[in-house]
Amino acid sequence: MSASPARVRRLALARWESGLMYRNGEQILLAFVIPVVLLIALQWWRPTDDPLAVVLTASIIATAFTSLAISIGFERRSGALRFLATTPLTRSDLLVGKCLAQGGLALLSSLVVLGVGVALGAQLPFWPSVVVLPFGAVAFAAWGFWLAGAFRAEAVLALANALFILLLIFGGVVVAADQMPGGVIVQWLPSALLADGLRAADATGVLIAVGGLTLWAVVGVFLARRNFRWD
Repeated sequence: MSASPARVRRLALARWESGLMYRNGEQILLAFVIPVVLLIALQWWRPTDDPLAVVLTASIIATAFTSLAISIGFERRSGALRFLATTPLTRSDLLVGKCLAQGGLALLSSLVVLGVGVALGAQLPFWPSVVVLPFGAVAFAAWGFWLAGAFRAEAVLALANALFILLLIFGGVVVAADQMPGGVIVQWLPSALLADGLRAADATGVLIAVGGLTLWAVVGVFLARRNFRWD
């Protein structure tokens, strides 16, 4: 059975985007070098009891949300997306193709960080990580795509970086949501769901994280498709 034209277009775009990213030194630095260095520093300094969960969550947000939003925002400003609009690619194709490429980079980065963490003796339930990480990558990629399509490139740059810092500090990542004031609200942020899912030691915690991240992903995809502009 032959693949559908939409599937062929999306996979081709994902392969092309992946090739560009893996040849980009800044992407490699952001996705692999910085998270590993941060993990080693946290393991040595020990400001938190779960450095691996913190670094994995930060890595997913940085690659699947911040980096994706900024790159698409500047592609819009440079006119690269207007060029893509002249091809058979639809908005859905662009969304899926770019999310596959960036999500794949985020997951590969997470596997590297997870391997280094295990080698350093960091403690983290393994199977929750394998289950929760893909859902976190998709959720953050969808919202990164929405952000890139909703604002001008300069605003996207500022907002993506600001949200990254705010989510790390106040979004239940560095400090678990149940240890923060207003934790009842914080625990439903995508950052807290991802971090808590990685920390979870039972199936209930993982299911809550997966369910919450799925809802965030569905809403993000809906808004991205509805509001995205090529220019």
